[in-house]
This record gives sequence, C-alpha cells and structure tokens, in this order.
Amino acid sequence: MYGNGQAPIFILKEGTQRTRGRSAQSNNIAAAKAVADSVRSTLGPKGMDKMLVDSMGDVVITNDGATILKEMDIEHPAAKMIIEVAKTQEQHCYDGTTSAVVLSGELLKRSEDLIEQNVHPTVICEGFRLAAEKAISLLESHGISTEGNDEVLLEVAKTSLTGKSAGAVKAFMADICVRAVNAVGVIDEGERLVDLSDIKVEKRQGGSIKDSSLIDGILLDKERVHAGMPRSINDAKIALVNSAVEVKKTEVDAKIQITDPNQLASFLAEEENYIRGLVDKITASGANVLVCQKGIDELAQHYLSKAGVFAIRRAKKSDMEALSKATGGRIVTNMDDLSGDDLGQAARVEERKIGESDMTFITGCPEAKSVSVLLRGGTEHVVDEIRRAFDDAVGVVSVAWEDGAVLTGGGSVLAALSRDLRTYAETIGGREQMAIEAFASALEIIPRTLAENAGLDPVTTIIALRKAHADGASHAGINVYEGGVVDMQAANVLEPLRVVEQAIQSATETAIMILRIDDVISSKGVSMADGFGGEDDFHM
Repeated sequence: MYGNGQAPIFILKEGTQRTRGRSAQSNNIAAAKAVADSVRSTLGPKGMDKMLVDSMGDVVITNDGATILKEMDIEHPAAKMIIEVAKTQEQHCYDGTTSAVVLSGELLKRSEDLIEQNVHPTVICEGFRLAAEKAISLLESHGISTEGNDEVLLEVAKTSLTGKSAGAVKAFMADICVRAVNAVGVIDEGERLVDLSDIKVEKRQGGSIKDSSLIDGILLDKERVHAGMPRSINDAKIALVNSAVEVKKTEVDAKIQITDPNQLASFLAEEENYIRGLVDKITASGANVLVCQKGIDELAQHYLSKAGVFAIRRAKKSDMEALSKATGGRIVTNMDDLSGDDLGQAARVEERKIGESDMTFITGCPEAKSVSVLLRGGTEHVVDEIRRAFDDAVGVVSVAWEDGAVLTGGGSVLAALSRDLRTYAETIGGREQMAIEAFASALEIIPRTLAENAGLDPVTTIIALRKAHADGASHAGINVYEGGVVDMQAANVLEPLRVVEQAIQSATETAIMILRIDDVISSKGVSMADGFGGEDDFHM
C-alpha cells in the first residue's frame, strides 16, 4: 500500500502472500477441481480403488470418497472446503460422498466459463441457488416409497455395495444390513428413527467375507474370567453390574496394625466373607451370567465358578448399555439392590474362538433392540474395507427406512433434473438464466463419469440418455455393464432420496462460497499462486 507518493506502507507481515480478483478465483477453482478429479475415478460400479500411504507407512486401500479425502494431506484452503462437502455428506447420509465432491468440482468448472464471459460471480451464485432450490423441490416427484417394503431396502443396500470390495457378496451383505436396521429401528409417534450405535460391529481377520454374520444379541470381545466356569449357558439370566466384585478400597490412605496372628486370620476371614456375600447376592437373584463393568477379585472368580456362573469383567460402558437394550436387563450399581427383576434374558451365552481370540456371544434375545454384526475377511486390509462398505450400506438402508422414499440411481434422477432445469431456466430473465443452464449441465457430470469409468463413450452415452428422457423414460440411467441406457427401476438400482438432496445442497453451497472469494491472504507460506493441475499437487 502506498501513501501519496511516499514509501510503501506494509500492513501485512513479511512473507504474507496475497492473490486478488480473477487470479484468486481461478486458483481456488483449480484447487477444487483437482480434489474432485482425485476421487472421480472411484465413482460407480466400475470405479477403481486408491491406495493411500501415510507418513508412518500405514496403508489404506479404499474407494470410499470420504476416506480418501480424509487420508490425503491437503494444504490449499479452497481444497479443504471441498473436503468439508465429503464430511457433511458422510455424517448426514453415510454415502454419496464422491458424487457430492465431483458435483462441487463441476459446478465450479462451469462457473469459470461464465466468469470468462464476464458474468459476475454474485449473479452466478444467485442462479445456482435458484437452480438448487428448484432441483430439490422436483426430487419429491421422483421418489419411490419404501414403507414396509424390505425388497426396496435390499436393493438400496446392494446399490451401495456395488463397486466395492464387498460387491461380490452384495446380496449376502445387503441381507445383514436390512435385518440389522429392521431389528433396531423404532417408530416413535409416527416418526421413524434408527440409531446406528445400536448396531455393534466387530471385525476379525481370517475366514472369508461369507463367514460374516448378524447376531440377534450382543457380541463381546471378552472371555470368561475363570477356566472353571461353564463355556456356554442356555436360558441365561444376566446380571449387569457396574461396581467391582472385590473388597472395597478406602477413599483415604489407611494403615492397619496387626499385633497378633489371630487378628490377621480374622481380617482375612472377614475379607473372604465379604466377597462370598457379594457372590451370594448375585446367585440369590437367580443370575447365571454376570457382566461386570469393573474388576472381579480372584476369590470371587473362584466362588462364581463353583456356583456355575459365567462371568465377564471390565466390559465397556457402551457394551453394558447395548446389553441392557438387547436383553432387557437393568444396570445395577449397588449389589444390595440386585434382584431378579433387574436380570436380562437371553436364550444362550457362549464363548467361541474366532480367529486367534475368544469372544462371548449373547444370542436369542427375545426383544433385542441392539444387535451385533461380526465381519470376517482374509486380511486386515480386506476387513477394514468391508467395514467401510458395510457402514455405508447400513447407513443408506437406515436413511431409506427413516425417510420412507428412495430414488433410482445410475444418473437417472440427475439427468431428469438437468432436463427440467433447462426448461425452468427459460422462465428466468437476466443473466441468472445462464447460471441455471450451467447448473443443469453440471448435474450431467455424474452419468458422464459413470460412463467414463465404465470405458464407454461419454458423449454418445449422454446423448442416448437425453433422448431416453425426452421420450418420457424418467427412470432411464447408464448401463455400465453393457453400454447404452436402461430403466433403473427395472434394474433395481436405488439410492435414498436424502443422499441426492444433501449432495446437491452441500455441493451448491460450497461452490457459492468459493465463487464469492476474490481475495486470498495467506500468512502460512502456502503458495496461492501455484497452478493446480491434478492429484500430484497434493501431499498424498
């Protein structure tokens, strides 16, 4: 900054970089496009995986957009904003992260063309906002009801699993997802709710993916505390205790002076009687299984073993709460309060060896509102990717179950919205019309990317898709296996309405936020002037 021909006045500290105007916008857009391009090849059934190696040498192999972007060490601030799109999509919808990021990148790419035609960024932002509102209002008309239809939920899960490592066994995994959601879903005053924390997932390497199973109860990564205890118990009565089954320690430091061997004997006898009393209270309640959140004394283990009680110690608080929901038992803090009414019920409690470690299966819970899933796979990397695929699939099933509506996939809905928005743009005067048309074209990036990743000619495929929609085939989408277009409802390619709605909303809001920036001031030494041409511009 200069003052009346004087020497320059420095307001920003030395080393600060500043990029302004068209240059700042083009750099931000280039950075956002580079992020979108880095995950674009993972989209769809024919999408490929990425191998990410962090600074510690840990390897992650995945095609989950949110995981890829989370593992990439990105510095550019505009690129970080695009990553927020993926995070938001993952939190609210569990799937559709890649679609949301690719859509953000394409909206910014189209807006760059408009900026070069001297359309002001705020005009573009207003056009994008109008287009997003119109698109979301039109989504309802494309919805397909899921109420009481498990077949639709199964197809939603299969669509989510397609193109991932679990794709080969998608029917098997989809069945586990739907049964799990149906078990924990509740209808409260007409509102459908699924708490995914009620679905406990344990993963173990060894065996094949098909060895995975849904347990109608709880799976604990624990073994019984004493070898003399029964390995399995039928018709289990479960006591859930969160106090220690051992001699209480004093709150303050205490010193006991013993001057006579008889005093020592009576002191030890008193300790033994106290522990025997605790065990008697457990057995008197009718419990034959004890799950304790804290420690169990060795003497107590001996007495519990003699009484034929199956006991587990140091269970996690989350496991205790899940057991309470699954078995109907109440968590007791004071052993004096333990009674038969507090006990949970299960058909069977059993210790089994899974892989190299022992696990406890608590199954056959009549009113289970919490269930467990055991995921298996050949190696650690396989199990981790199966877990990510399962989390996405069970998430979209829960979203579809809650919302009661799904859409057809394969780019069909976005192609239909693109066509409707072009018609809508003609009713809008001013330069906003150009932005709405750009938005409509940007929506076609999803079917175009699906075609590219499948090795199809994107131009021919998009033309065929537009013609099918012009002829009234509103559910027509890309056939990635044989080329051309096909009715996605007949092909059972379905995704939750919320996934598409959130992707459009978050992609639009982020694109608008980046477009409105015309001045980037960086004091961190991150070069804002560097061009961004692709993945190599990031530290991965």
